[in-house]
Amino acid sequence: MTHSIPGLIAVGDEPLLADRRTGSPDEFRVFGLDLSITSTGVCRPDGSTFRIRTRQKDGPRRLLHIRGALIAEIAEHRPHLAVIEDLPTRMHPRSLKPIAALHGVVQALLLDADVPWAYVAPATLKKYAADNGAASKRDMTAAAFLADGAQFENDEGADQADAWWLRAAGYDWCGLPRFSMPQAQRDALGKADWPDAYVQRYVMGAAA
Repeated sequence: MTHSIPGLIAVGDEPLLADRRTGSPDEFRVFGLDLSITSTGVCRPDGSTFRIRTRQKDGPRRLLHIRGALIAEIAEHRPHLAVIEDLPTRMHPRSLKPIAALHGVVQALLLDADVPWAYVAPATLKKYAADNGAASKRDMTAAAFLADGAQFENDEGADQADAWWLRAAGYDWCGLPRFSMPQAQRDALGKADWPDAYVQRYVMGAAA
C-alpha cells in the first residue's frame, strides 16, 4: 500500500531519531482539546479519544454541557498540561463569538484546576502531523494511523484525530515523544504558544 502523505513513518518502520523515547512516565499527563461548540474532540493522557457533542437548540447552555464534561475528565485524569487548537486566523465574527466564549470557559476551568495550557495553530498542528500546513481532515486521520496505529470511531470531522495530535504535540514538546517523527515536523512545534515550556521540559529532564 502506498501512502501519499510526505514525511510520515509507517508503523513498524525504523525510527529516524537516534534518541527516540518510546513512552512517557505515567506521572506526566497531557490532554489534547480540539474545542468546538458543536463537537469538541478530547484526547486523554492514555491516548483514548471521544467527542463532546451538543445540540444547537440548547444555545448558550451548550457551554455548560462542555464545561461539565471537561471538569469531570480533568478531575479524573489530573493532567499536567492541556494542549488546545488555536482559533483559525480567519473567521466570521458571527462564528467567532460562540467558539471564543468556549475558549474562555475552558481557560477558566483549567485555571481552577491549576492546569497550564498551550495553544497550537491549526496550520502548525497540520505541519507537525502531516508535513503539510494545509492537510485535510482525512490526512490528519491517516497520519495518526501511520504514526502510531491510532484509529477513531465516528470522527467524520476529525475532532478526535486533531485532539490526538494535540496530545502528541504536548508530549513531544516536553521531550517525551510517544513515537518517532521526522525532525523537520517536530521543529514546527516551536511556533506554538507554550506555557513556561522550558520549565516543563526541565522538570522532565529533557531541557536543552
